[in-house]
Order: sequence, then structure tokens, then C-alpha cells
Amino acid sequence: MASRDLPPPTSHAPPDVPTGLELFLTIPYAFFLPELVFGCWVWILVASTQVANPLLQGWVMYVSLTSFLISLLFLLSYLFGFYKRYESWRVLDSLYHGTTGILYMSAAVLQAHATIVSETQDIHNYYINTTASFFAFITTLLYVLHAFSIYYH
Repeated sequence: MASRDLPPPTSHAPPDVPTGLELFLTIPYAFFLPELVFGCWVWILVASTQVANPLLQGWVMYVSLTSFLISLLFLLSYLFGFYKRYESWRVLDSLYHGTTGILYMSAAVLQAHATIVSETQDIHNYYINTTASFFAFITTLLYVLHAFSIYYH
């Protein structure tokens, strides 16, 4: 008898989440690919330098690589529709991207410091570190924009 009183199961996902390729064309989901691309460039560039400060650039590598992998999992969960199972998916997405934006800001500042230190050592590493710093700040901006846009969306 109790089963008759229950409402039919419904999807808890936000109804305005696009599917397929439209996911990459709507804000805030359009931030996924630039986050992944710029984040990937950060850890590739840091890995290609002679690390002057292992503690500083180790944190940059940790943040960029971990964020890349978790963001990739978020993207795949949107593409395959796993978000439909959970009611608070939007809150989780906003919290993740906001926290990652803060962590990326710390990594970008540390990478900028490593860039300043490497200026006197080797000009080639200095240019690579400068590019990695630039991409780290761009990635920070993308994560913060994603967090705010998913929260206010």
C-alpha cells in the first residue's frame, strides 16, 4: 500500500543542462575545455623546466594535475549524464570550481615567484616559467568564472 502513495521517481538534475555538443556552447559548461587546455599547459610547461624550487613548483604541479583530472571527470559526468542522479550536483560543481580557483591562485602566485627566481639562472627556463605563470593565472580566472556562473545559473 505504501508504494502507491509514493510519487513517481523524477530526475533531480537541472532541466537546463544541455546534452551532447551543446554542452560546450553554453555558459558555464563552456569553461570546461579551456580549463582543461590551459591547465594541461601549466603542468606541461612546469614539467619541461629545470625546477629551481621543488617545493613551490611541486605544489603547482600537484594543483594543476589534480585539477585537470578532476575537471575531466566532471566533464565526463556531464557528457554521460551522471549528474542526473544527484539533487545537489550544481552545488558540488560550484564548490569544486570555487575551491580549485583558490588553489590555482596560490599555485599561480608560487609559479610567478619561481619565474622571478629563475630570471637570473637561465633565460630559456625563464621564458617557459613566464608562460606557465600566464597560463596559471588564466586558468585561475576560468575556474573562478565557472564557479560563479554555475552558482548564479
